[in-house]
Amino acid sequence: MTNKQRILLVDDHEVVRLGLKALLERHPNFEVIAEASTAREAVERVATYTPEVVVMDIRLPGGSGIEACQEIAEKYPDTKVIMLTSYAEDEMLFSAIRAGAAGYVLKQIGGEDLVHAIETVGRGEALLDPAVTQRIFQEVRKAAREEEASAFSALTHQERHVLQLVSEGKTNREIAKALFLGEGTVRNYVSSILSKLGVSNRAEAAAYAVEHNLKDYL
Repeated sequence: MTNKQRILLVDDHEVVRLGLKALLERHPNFEVIAEASTAREAVERVATYTPEVVVMDIRLPGGSGIEACQEIAEKYPDTKVIMLTSYAEDEMLFSAIRAGAAGYVLKQIGGEDLVHAIETVGRGEALLDPAVTQRIFQEVRKAAREEEASAFSALTHQERHVLQLVSEGKTNREIAKALFLGEGTVRNYVSSILSKLGVSNRAEAAAYAVEHNLKDYL
């Protein structure tokens, strides 16, 4: 016999909890073991009932679902939290992920999709509603580009060009010729670049330039 997935429902609207409970208990592998209507009750119920999955509204009286999620994630890491919300708000989404939520779904989700979400999270996997997944990818790409850009923020425009030529395997003489500079000036630039990047030689500087996509920031 399959052990049932033990679920805690958290929402300040009783009608919503009743609807969710009726929906989930039609599933043979789910058991709603407790309910809560506030963030504080949610944490207390987790301590008392040790559910495997918490389905929790993001907006709750007496403290947000995000705060409750963070406390649950820190104190009871075996309990997975799915944040349920009516709105696909970026800041709420990222706050929930930072708080340790294993899933983030919109209340407009269909019944079967919610069942799938709980099953997925119960297996230890993470899940995002398709409506917000693209936002995550956009934010990750943006953060990656900002990190790359900051990797060269200490370098002047000319130093970036010198570094690019270093990464192409050019000698100081070849760089001087390409940029109409003296060899001594190029040596000074290279020394400055190594110091600013915290690397010890040209090979490390070249690897750093390639790793952080220097060409995109020239």
